[in-house]
Amino acid sequence: MKALKETNFQFPGQQSFYKGKVRDVYYFSDQILIVATDRISAFDHILPKAIPYKGQILNQIAEYFLKACQDIVPIWLEANPDPNVSCGKKAEAIKLEMVVRGYLVGHAWREYSSGKRELCGIILPDGMKEGDRFINPIITPATKADEGHDEDISAEEILDREIVTRRDWDQLCDYSLKLFERGTKMAGEKGLILVDTKYEFGVCDGEIILIDEIHTPDSSRYFILDGYEKRQENAEKQKQLSKEFVREWLMEQGFQGKEGQEMPDMPDDFVCSIIDRYIELYELLVGRRFVKSDYTEISSRIENNVLSYLNYDV
Repeated sequence: MKALKETNFQFPGQQSFYKGKVRDVYYFSDQILIVATDRISAFDHILPKAIPYKGQILNQIAEYFLKACQDIVPIWLEANPDPNVSCGKKAEAIKLEMVVRGYLVGHAWREYSSGKRELCGIILPDGMKEGDRFINPIITPATKADEGHDEDISAEEILDREIVTRRDWDQLCDYSLKLFERGTKMAGEKGLILVDTKYEFGVCDGEIILIDEIHTPDSSRYFILDGYEKRQENAEKQKQLSKEFVREWLMEQGFQGKEGQEMPDMPDDFVCSIIDRYIELYELLVGRRFVKSDYTEISSRIENNVLSYLNYDV
């Protein structure tokens, strides 16, 4: 199966290049261009096999939600010249992930089930089960690492280390909770529950703006709304639409990204199931059929579309 695993373009006016876990980032004097590849990561490791169409799916879901939330917070996105490409404002990234959790699952549940009752300075009540809803969404920020693992951090530590000012921290919290509220409403209209997600912000011309993707299956977790309460009452696993099933498969193979553990190779049938899950979530969230882009000469297609956007002859 053909997939877009990496790019290495040299665009006119390009100043620098950065290869992230799943995105290739091209910097220009006053803008940034992001190519969403088909790489997939889990436990802060890039998996050996790429997932065809994953980049396109994430890019188009992010476009959909960014444009739907630009009345809440200024956004970085200005154009999508290709199904896998986003272009927009260049900002100085704030080295935090604003993780908002509405339900006790994933990393929070793993910490809770180990006996911990405090997460990022927030005290969690006793007696909760996996998948239970918090009375109100909580913010559990993480430091944004250039390499290696992101780490949980409390609001007090953020302010003590002067990562941001008190005023900016309050603004980040306000934006994050409002975005989560909007995402929850949009998910509910499609029969889904936005369980948890992360937001990233940057500063452009002295203003905090929303950067990166939002509400995609790489940055968010979703439950199926229908039957949620009954499944909780019966202590059954919730039906999820997220990347968590990839993490669970890796854990079943004995991999959690820890030192000395060997990354398992994903069989083709599992890769196909990941593609199906991503397409399913796209169609549920966006409300239209997913149309696969032409992969015949995908690198040439992206390059030509970007050059056209930059007003250079193709």
